[in-house]
Amino acid sequence: MPDGQTLEFSGLTKRFGPLTAVDRFTARVEPGLVTGFLGPNGAGKTTTMRMLLGLVRATDGSATVGGTPYAQLRHPLQSVGAALEASSFHPGRSAAAHLTALAQASDVPIRRVDETLALVGLSDAAGRKVGGYSLGMRQRLGLAAALLGDPGVLVLDEPTNGLDPEGIRWMRDLLRALAREGRTVFVSSHLLSEVQQTVDSLLVIARGRLVFQGTIDELVDPTEYATVVDAPDRAGLTAALTAAGVSAEVLRAGLRVDAADPADIGRIAASAGIALSLLQRQGPSLEQVFLQLADGTRVHASAFGGESAAGAESAPPVEPTQEGDAR
Repeated sequence: MPDGQTLEFSGLTKRFGPLTAVDRFTARVEPGLVTGFLGPNGAGKTTTMRMLLGLVRATDGSATVGGTPYAQLRHPLQSVGAALEASSFHPGRSAAAHLTALAQASDVPIRRVDETLALVGLSDAAGRKVGGYSLGMRQRLGLAAALLGDPGVLVLDEPTNGLDPEGIRWMRDLLRALAREGRTVFVSSHLLSEVQQTVDSLLVIARGRLVFQGTIDELVDPTEYATVVDAPDRAGLTAALTAAGVSAEVLRAGLRVDAADPADIGRIAASAGIALSLLQRQGPSLEQVFLQLADGTRVHASAFGGESAAGAESAPPVEPTQEGDAR
């Protein structure tokens, strides 16, 4: 397997006539991590991946693999494994025949066919025609094709689409294992619930623009969290917090302490001999944050490469293209 390589997007832009599908997209995807590429349908995820793989020509900017455009890689299948469509197989061919033809065309050892089919759980169906495969089985075959050259980089578009819950968990475990081997794993999705259990790093795109980059924990500012605490002896709890220099707002359901760590509040109560009936950290849900990023009502500084969030908010909105591949 080649060393993991960094994917780098610099000012990447794609216009279809007057409509902009991807607008000045700039980001890095590092090896050794599972990086999620998140955005609503039509946000520009698939178009960005297609430009990375040389399937769509960028209007402006660049996308490179280890500093090299995909079209200039000497051994592309051994460098980058990609699965963008689960239906791009001849229905009359078996899985084994499809992978064998791909291996022969790319100077990949034929033994990799059986190895990758076993890795994705398709050994028993290797001789069956792909036309009879379920969507989940075609997803597994697409992953087998991506892994055939034992690449250092994986680019996967909605890889859990069509998988049952057991298959989704299997995919999560496999992607994590591949990243631990030092590979760069870049996975798109439009579902936050799907990626938050898998990824180490996250890029969020909306209306063709990068609106967040970082870890899931960094999506929400710590100051947006509050601790809600209560006790049968609420007056005693209030006195203990006040003595510790902690101000609290009285709610119907207890006391609200902004930006406080629940563990600190618990220690204050324990030191005062106060038994707690409620101790809970509250803040915006990740789904709420994602939707706000997607509709532009939330702005995160990580998206602007040092620009102020206030300046970024004044930028004119970009309408998503209606072209079929601008996803």
